[in-house]
Amino acid sequence: MKKGFTLWFTGMSGSGKSTLAEAVQGILLERGMNVEILDGDVIRTNLSKGLGFSQEDRDINIRRVGFVCNLLTRNGVAAIAACISPYAAIRRENREMIGRFVEVYCKTPIEKLVERDPKGLYKKALAGEIKGFTGIDDPYEEPEKAEIVVNTAEETIEESVNKIIHTLELMGHVPASETELEYSEEEEEEIKKRLADLGYI
Repeated sequence: MKKGFTLWFTGMSGSGKSTLAEAVQGILLERGMNVEILDGDVIRTNLSKGLGFSQEDRDINIRRVGFVCNLLTRNGVAAIAACISPYAAIRRENREMIGRFVEVYCKTPIEKLVERDPKGLYKKALAGEIKGFTGIDDPYEEPEKAEIVVNTAEETIEESVNKIIHTLELMGHVPASETELEYSEEEEEEIKKRLADLGYI
């Protein structure tokens, strides 16, 4: 049986987590892998219906996602979670529980998020109409040791996806493809240095 793993996308609202998760899912399916996406909005509607947005409720929500990812990972599935997951302690807790855990930090400047703002949430939060909004009046704790960092304000979707897939290949989670991914020598060195710094290679 193929070994499963969890690919955990974290980042503020509008940073591109769901878009990248779906793009990565498509490539993994093409390579013959079993894949499941656990999207934050979908989880909130189903698995975590009734929870609010206090720190305690957010932690419960992220623990539930981690629990499901752990079950999927143990059974040979590539579990892809796309959740804001703002608190470092709970992400670390899930990492320790799952083991085969790869964190993708979708790093996007707040100015860009406000500019995109497809749901108009940042404008409402900045106007005080929404309380406890991550990155405005509730903290987002940036990952310090994410295996992958994508800057969705500067990179195209394809560039970010290539970085994610190549990192997963180097870590042995994803079989390499005969089709070469497009990235520069500088990007290749950046990926390898990050993995070396984290002790993977």
